[in-house]
Amino acid sequence: MVEGEERSVVQPLRPAVPPDKVSGPAPVPRPRPATEPTATTELTAPTAPTESTAAGGVPPAPAATELAAATTTSGSTEAAAGAGPEQDGSTAAPAPGSPPTSGRRRRLPFAHAVRVPPPRQLAVAAARATRDWSRRPSGRTTLGGLFLLALVAATAAAGALVVPATVGKPRPVAVDATATEPAGGVPAGGAVPGATDAPTGAPGATDPATGTPPPYAGQPTGRPADALAGWAAAVSQKTGIPVVAVQAYGYAELVLRETHRSCQLSWTTLAAIGYVESRHGSANGATLGPNGVAAPEIRGDPLDGQGGRLRIRDTDQGRLDGDTVHDRAIGPMQFIPSTWQEIGADADNDGVKNPHDIDDAALAAGQYLCKAGRNLTVPGDWWAAILSYNDVRRYAQDVFNKADEYGRLSGT
Repeated sequence: MVEGEERSVVQPLRPAVPPDKVSGPAPVPRPRPATEPTATTELTAPTAPTESTAAGGVPPAPAATELAAATTTSGSTEAAAGAGPEQDGSTAAPAPGSPPTSGRRRRLPFAHAVRVPPPRQLAVAAARATRDWSRRPSGRTTLGGLFLLALVAATAAAGALVVPATVGKPRPVAVDATATEPAGGVPAGGAVPGATDAPTGAPGATDPATGTPPPYAGQPTGRPADALAGWAAAVSQKTGIPVVAVQAYGYAELVLRETHRSCQLSWTTLAAIGYVESRHGSANGATLGPNGVAAPEIRGDPLDGQGGRLRIRDTDQGRLDGDTVHDRAIGPMQFIPSTWQEIGADADNDGVKNPHDIDDAALAAGQYLCKAGRNLTVPGDWWAAILSYNDVRRYAQDVFNKADEYGRLSGT
């Protein structure tokens, strides 16, 4: 031992003994109260002596449940963010003897990891991406092709709308100038002029002299409509229609009875159209000859888009209407040249389809009205047929009124 140094006395360790007042078995730890203490309280609070300490052993470390409770109540989220079964949204079962939790579910670390940008931001991003792509060689080529395709489609659609609207149905020009019947709306329920059944007062189905059907178009017998001279003369006296015109209307009905059996067109409808269109071939100072040809030829105003008329460029090089710039309605039934070229007929068997011949024109008009399988004893079909001839409500009403008048005067 060196002088000057303090002598340290090492006291022997005394064995740990339980307190004098503790007797019997060690107390059992009680469950924690509902209110969770803080982490500091959990870690520093004195614990009751256990059997191991009473036996002189080293005091055990705090229980694992105490440390877990301390970590949870301290608000720390680092431990909760670690790997474990809580990451999949499940809650681990508490260990036996562990304190109750507060019931709050831990927030998952990836709950707000995926964010959807607002629509405006998406639109801006898409526009930028499209702009960048369009500046590339592939984008310029593709956009050019799409533009050409859209242009072709628009042109085709416009043609599909414009062409049928300007060409495809007769549009007489002189209707408003010659019609004298009061204008009126088409009846809502529809009606047919005269009788709604098959016509009974129409020209006879047989020739009064021979008892056989009168000659039809294509037979070499001269003007076939002359076979109806007797009937036509009687009807002319009652209605004021020229005899040659009555013959043409009646003969057209007979032909259509054979060629369009389901149509059941009455001659009174053809006569009404002939009156509204040209006053039975007398418009513009014309007259009908014994052969049914109007002289001079009846031609309407040019279809140049003026005065409410359609605008139709020339379709026949002026061969039928004498106009090489625009089309004109022609003949007693006022056909447009393009329509006549489609539906024209040769009713008098002279080898020519002449729109200025009332025989040919009346039969062609009847064939036009009977298109699409119409039955003209049905009100809806009758009105549809007249409006297809001239799509003007006043025109259709004028035809209805005149056909009904002719039916009453003639007894049909």
